[in-house]
Amino acid sequence: MTDAFRGRVRALVHGVALGDALGAPVEKLPAKAIRERYGRVTSLDTTWHKMNLPPEARNGRIRGNGIVTDDTLMTLALMEIYAEVRRHLDAWDMADGMVRQIAWTPRWVPELQREAMLIERLFYPEKWIFQRHQLTSCDPRQGGIGNMVNCGAAMYIAPVGVVNACDPKAAYDEAIAFASGHQESYGLEAAGVMAAAVAAAFVPNTNIETIVETVLALAKDGTRAAIADIAEEARKLRRAGADHPAVCDAFHEAIARYSTIGDDVNHVAENAGRVTDAYRPSRLAAIEELPLALGFCILNDGDFRRAIEDGINSGRDTDSIGVMAGAILGALHGEAVIDPADARRLDEANAMDIRASADAFADTALAILAADRAAVQKREADRATLIGAPDLATIA
Repeated sequence: MTDAFRGRVRALVHGVALGDALGAPVEKLPAKAIRERYGRVTSLDTTWHKMNLPPEARNGRIRGNGIVTDDTLMTLALMEIYAEVRRHLDAWDMADGMVRQIAWTPRWVPELQREAMLIERLFYPEKWIFQRHQLTSCDPRQGGIGNMVNCGAAMYIAPVGVVNACDPKAAYDEAIAFASGHQESYGLEAAGVMAAAVAAAFVPNTNIETIVETVLALAKDGTRAAIADIAEEARKLRRAGADHPAVCDAFHEAIARYSTIGDDVNHVAENAGRVTDAYRPSRLAAIEELPLALGFCILNDGDFRRAIEDGINSGRDTDSIGVMAGAILGALHGEAVIDPADARRLDEANAMDIRASADAFADTALAILAADRAAVQKREADRATLIGAPDLATIA
């Protein structure tokens, strides 16, 4: 059975990298602009829409043709933290392990085409981890307070679901405990729900509908409402056989009730001083990426490749939508969804060995799961010694 588990972890990590690399070239473009410029993005052989701009206009980065972004690099960093501590995590591991990973551990950053500290590549909400924990030495559980509320924690949280495979509630709790050092409000809630979805995907013989039912039982406030609305919309659209433009319009209309961002995802000088509810804490709001990713998973009845492609062609935060769909459906289906040509391309483009990273993490996760099982057995033995083995029917 460990081989099956390893296969699912391989597919999850591959799904993260694939969704990231497919979505990166078109990130921040509206769905209509993607259709007009590319038709439909289905291949890693896609040129970044900014590639013809001068280096300063693209912050010295390159994308396209299989290159991954910070979504994948942060996921790998979290896997490394687990490898170091070989136990479950909390906010103190954000303050220590993640700070070391992003600010003090050099690694190859594909977008920069050089070795660098990951923090050099990160967006401001992820740089916040270093500022809050190392520079201000906050209580680790308060690290996320004041941060820009976004999908930054949810995009890399999938490994928490792996070390809690088949236990969505434990995955939710651990993700909330750990990511509280990075995010707050609905950004933190999304991380918990995303980890729960991954854990639920490991349950034998499950399906995407059951995964969504499971996370809806755990999700809170606007996040729960957004997932429920998008899921119901996805079922209607699937029955109607709606085409992709119609799906995008319907999904975006539904998510607009929970997210004010819309297609205005570029941070430009003209927006300075603008009054907005975007990225602010709220019990009524939700990030877009996770509800949309789950929606495309349901729309395509759990099909790995179609769900990722529909997600990244829907525009806006395309790479993170692809990452979330890829992680969940990779864990659900296992190694059979990995296209060898895509796997080779991802390794070559990013100077990585994704399978080796996945296998090393699978070994770490198996050790943590084994320790959990031993702890449960000891706890039950201790309880039996303490209270005996009462007739539960009489207690009820």
